[in-house]
Amino acid sequence: MNQRVFHVLEYRKVIERLARHAASSLGKEKALALKPSTSLEQVKEWQKETDEATQVLRLKGEVPLGGIFDIKPSIKRTIIGGTLSPVECLDIASTIYGGKQIKRFIEEMEEPDLPILRELVGNLVPLNELERRIRGCIDDHGHVMDGASDKLRTVRSRMRTYESRIRDKMDAYTKSKSKMLSEPIVTIRNERYVLPVKQEYKGAVGGIVHDQSSSGATLFIEPQSVVDLNNQLQEAKVQEKHEIDRILKELSEAIAVDEAYLYENVSILTTIDFMFARAKLGQSMKAAMPLMNDQGIIKMRQARHPLIEQDEVVANDIELGEDFTSIVITGPNTGGKTVTLKMVGLCTLMAQSGLQIPALDGCELAVFENVYADIGDEQSIEQSLSTFSSHMTNIVDILKHVNDRTLVLFDELGAGTDPQEGAALAMSILDEVVSRNARVIATTHYPELKAYGYNREGVINASVEFDIKTLKPTYRLLIGVPGRSNAFEISRRLGLDEQVIETAKGHIGTDSKSVENMIASLETSTRQAEKDFEEAEEILKQATELHQELHNVWAEFEEKRNKLYEKAERKAEKAIEQARMEAEEIVKDLRSRNNFKEHEWIEARKQLDETKPNLAKQKPDKAEKKSPVTRELKQGDEVKLLKLNQTGTVSEKISDNEYQVNVGIMKVKVKRKDLEYVKSQQPLKEKPMATVKGKGYHVKTELDLRGERYEEAMNQLEKYIDDAILAGYPRVSIIHGKGTGALRTGVESFAKNHRSITSHRSGGMNEGGGGVTVLELG
Repeated sequence: MNQRVFHVLEYRKVIERLARHAASSLGKEKALALKPSTSLEQVKEWQKETDEATQVLRLKGEVPLGGIFDIKPSIKRTIIGGTLSPVECLDIASTIYGGKQIKRFIEEMEEPDLPILRELVGNLVPLNELERRIRGCIDDHGHVMDGASDKLRTVRSRMRTYESRIRDKMDAYTKSKSKMLSEPIVTIRNERYVLPVKQEYKGAVGGIVHDQSSSGATLFIEPQSVVDLNNQLQEAKVQEKHEIDRILKELSEAIAVDEAYLYENVSILTTIDFMFARAKLGQSMKAAMPLMNDQGIIKMRQARHPLIEQDEVVANDIELGEDFTSIVITGPNTGGKTVTLKMVGLCTLMAQSGLQIPALDGCELAVFENVYADIGDEQSIEQSLSTFSSHMTNIVDILKHVNDRTLVLFDELGAGTDPQEGAALAMSILDEVVSRNARVIATTHYPELKAYGYNREGVINASVEFDIKTLKPTYRLLIGVPGRSNAFEISRRLGLDEQVIETAKGHIGTDSKSVENMIASLETSTRQAEKDFEEAEEILKQATELHQELHNVWAEFEEKRNKLYEKAERKAEKAIEQARMEAEEIVKDLRSRNNFKEHEWIEARKQLDETKPNLAKQKPDKAEKKSPVTRELKQGDEVKLLKLNQTGTVSEKISDNEYQVNVGIMKVKVKRKDLEYVKSQQPLKEKPMATVKGKGYHVKTELDLRGERYEEAMNQLEKYIDDAILAGYPRVSIIHGKGTGALRTGVESFAKNHRSITSHRSGGMNEGGGGVTVLELG
């Protein structure tokens, strides 16, 4: 990637903002070293990482990344045999604990799916034993604790005893010899307890002089009575230091043993911190994850410059790389052309660095091998180069490297020289870059370039809007509309005499006037189109909401209708069941009479069964869509008349779009679009049960009930026996299988209670054995 473009587009400022969001020095270091990648796969992976971290922040608000330190130098020292300080050991323990915290935090999250983060924390090694060992020796302030070893506890206990005895003796001196002291206090010199004795009382106190004041009036004397105690205290301090060194040496050796795990943990924690730093930067910018491609396509809606405050920046839509590969922006100074140029370039660099960009969701950016920018007045005083020469030097270098995977940004192309020559040179440079299929955005003042986009394939004009009423730019980019001169309008509003303005207009050629009028017309049309688009979006939004509301109402209606169907079915079934019970009572009474005919009762019960409504078939399927079927209808097909909500049968096809349908006793003509296919005419099936033998009716001499539920099996058995009796069979076989014996017991119980069954027995060897019951009919 071209290094100069980082400075021109102020990429380092974005990186510095990124570093401020890192939670540790490790993350900050990695952020400051971030450079754009030219690999599409790498960029996509970085964007996925940032998106995962963004999802976590959106759900949780914050992540536990505190207490993580750069312990790599400390680990390296332990490997070469060095001894770490207590603070360094404590930093290692803190980093181990920080890793466990983030590991637990990510693993406990149920939503959303976080494959990258889960894999990272899954590779973190807890190192609980090493952390426990360090915490057992060093407190939170970095001091080695008494409990680090028995010897250290003993030594420090002796030290406290010696210090107590020394202070007691020294306090006695301050009370008894207070007049001989400059101040009645005990102080320390050369790590030994001393008294501030006045010069004239030196002999009265006695002892070892360790120091004196700058004036010489005070001597710091260690009384002879505490010399031995001070010596013992110093000896204990030496023992303490040796023991602390030994403890730290053991801890350092233990750290060196786990150095591979520690290095891996540090690397993972650095990556995680860096991921969340990128996510936090995106949140602060209200940014979105861009879709990345390698076809040079840029699509951004409401994109903003990353370094301009959100309450000041003007958002713009940018498209490049599909319908056109180059944009030529014209317009007045301070209108926002350069800001737009930098915004596209900077967003491209950010996206290729795995950072989200300040634009609406659904934005798309390309991965370029190089981004070149010639922006601003960068003339070199040392080389005595003019503005034009400086720009041309940069352009010459750019043209050496331009290809189809390059983004080129030209600011004020051809400026700094004769306007006619500059305009011609600008067009020639653009032609060269466009011919190499690079992606180009260029700004210019030259009016000759306003028509450039109309004469070149793949090139489009654009301009920054200028408000004539306020005499200020709006900073809005208008794609497809070249900029026009506002000199006359501005001069008129500033008070220039109208006669002078009209005279000036007379000096302008007809072609220039036509171009200006065309541009004005384009600007008006563009504004109107944008207004119409906004109105259309609002209408679409309202229509969508209305459609959803109607859908909900219709679903509610369907649900209520289904409930009514179910209620009606239950009521009908209840009525029929009541009628059946009453009929059974009547039959019982009739059977007690001599003139009762069994076959007449069977026929009557069949008719009663046939009166039971099958309302479940009439209920609409909740999951079924009600859209009409467009298949061709045939005579006999059952159809639904959508407008009448009735069911009928097709009797005749009148034309391709009209059919005659029988609805009950009526015949109606219906358009095809008002008919919904239900089902085709089914061929008549022969009834499985028989009536009278010898008149074309027949029934099998056996009934297979295997696999049937008990209640259904008993119903089938009852109907079968009725038909067998009508057929005149002397005996029949009921196949029920062995199984649990429930069906066999049911068949036997039925046989005992049926007046037309004289006897029953299990099947013989050749009849199916215990899996069959033979019924004798009389």
